[in-house]
Amino acid sequence: MKLAHIINPVVVDQASDLFIAQPITFETMRRAQKFAVDEIDVELFSAQFPQDRSIIPDDFILTTDLERSVLDVAEFKVDWKLPLLRDILDRLYAASTADYFIYTNVDIALQPQFYCAVKGFIQQGYDSFVINRRTIPATYLTVEELDLMYVERGKAHRGWDCFVFPRQLYPHFKLFDVCVGAGRVGLAMLANLEAFSQRFSEFRDEYLTFHIGDPRTWLSKDHLDFYVHNSAELMHILTALEAECGTFPRDSIPGTYLFRQRAFGPLYDAWSRYIYLPADLSSFINRIVGRL
Repeated sequence: MKLAHIINPVVVDQASDLFIAQPITFETMRRAQKFAVDEIDVELFSAQFPQDRSIIPDDFILTTDLERSVLDVAEFKVDWKLPLLRDILDRLYAASTADYFIYTNVDIALQPQFYCAVKGFIQQGYDSFVINRRTIPATYLTVEELDLMYVERGKAHRGWDCFVFPRQLYPHFKLFDVCVGAGRVGLAMLANLEAFSQRFSEFRDEYLTFHIGDPRTWLSKDHLDFYVHNSAELMHILTALEAECGTFPRDSIPGTYLFRQRAFGPLYDAWSRYIYLPADLSSFINRIVGRL
């Protein structure tokens, strides 16, 4: 089995949470690759703008530099050069013939057994899946503390930031102009996996990926325009997927989102953006109200 894993590194200053997170992500990917070397051929890829090449480790394969960003397809109050998700995945598709692709956010770190677990899920019959992260304390700052990070149990997180899918499915995906680094991008990716897979799963409680702290920077006012953009793109994506693949089941993640969006509109947008509930409490409430 061959896996190809891509991330989107970016040069940041010390004020960004990525300043701490990215070196840890790089190192955990290398360690997980080494851990799996006797079982799986794992390729590590980067999709980057030209100015971000300097921070990418030598053992990552650089794909063709990104040439455009979300700023080229829409107007925003803040000029953040956020890449389009499809541009990243297009480069992975062009660069690798691996059996399965993996995309994770650049601030998501891996446990050493990550790639072996991915292989195990595939052998169990899952063709596409997401693996939800654990959130560990923000007290960790350096790669030298990784052994301590590995043993942190952390807390469950309800967002989606790690995706595994067969290479052969990618040409069918509908990602339009959704961008990374803003809300709703995870749901857009998940919806494609669910729409085109024979057996999809969301793994919520696996201790396979982790994130340092939970800054929730996407709630800032500067991110609002990008959230609105991605929300509009998400609705286009879901509509197109339903037109091609049929209506999402009511109890699926995309189906639940569509029901709430159509029933409550802006009120649901406001709730989902500003009202934060821990994952366990959110799941409990969903069960009580029948996932409304």
